Amino acid sequence: MTTKTLSFAGVELDFRQVVKLIVYALVVVNFVFYIRNDWVIAGHTLWSGSSFLDISRAFATTIDLSAWLILLLLLELETYWLSDDAVSSRTWAIIRAVRVVCIIFVTHTLYAYGWYIHELNSAVPVENVASLCQLVGKDLSYAFNVVYTEIDSSNCASLSTAEQFFYIDPPTFFIIQDAEGLVIEKQLAWVDMLEAVIWLLILMSIEIMVRLQDRNVAGGRSIRTLELVKVFLYVLLWGFAAYWIYRGHYMFAWDEFVWIAGFVVIGMNMAEWREEINQNETEANQS
Repeated sequence: MTTKTLSFAGVELDFRQVVKLIVYALVVVNFVFYIRNDWVIAGHTLWSGSSFLDISRAFATTIDLSAWLILLLLLELETYWLSDDAVSSRTWAIIRAVRVVCIIFVTHTLYAYGWYIHELNSAVPVENVASLCQLVGKDLSYAFNVVYTEIDSSNCASLSTAEQFFYIDPPTFFIIQDAEGLVIEKQLAWVDMLEAVIWLLILMSIEIMVRLQDRNVAGGRSIRTLELVKVFLYVLLWGFAAYWIYRGHYMFAWDEFVWIAGFVVIGMNMAEWREEINQNETEANQS
């Protein structure tokens, strides 16, 4: 790769660069929305005695997206702006160390989602309660379809007409759901888990392609296979986006879109890089 430079005065951006700037701006804006969402939910799920792990699980999405933002930046640098010849080995070592730390934080998300699935599967029936109105004044929140509402006398009758409820956060017992909400919550939790796994697989495929292209491999079966794998994984993510829309979570579907767009931009960088490798190879054969 050749080093790309960007000046702030009189800069001329081609179409792909404009697309990249728009996509990355949307990714950052989306990140801000998710921080706010985590804070709102944490107001219902955390308490004064919450442990460090409780807090880390409550803000798993914020931690996850922070790590993914840095990973996206590193991939942008490695696949477009930086040249192996122009950057010292020490700088590359720092970049790769930061990447490892980010991947550790990303895998923390799997832990958080796995723990939440465990909590849902360990839901405890609320005994001697046949109406939410019996729980008014107990500082409890009712959860349905990832919407948390503090139970009070003005809303208890309208939140749910069920006659059986479950604590979904033992041993703290602050959050309750009815049976229908518990089923939906389990589905959403598994979608979250599968999404996290798929994004890690996409990252792995890109990392392998970067290593191959570092060795001037721009074609062949391995590159084609990795491209097909990525397409398949993106199709799965679009399916999850459709599920979020079905459940009415348009922000989650939007999140899926902007992150897919962000990694498609990295794919554009990779394709441009391969074109450069092929061009250099052609020129070398002609000389």
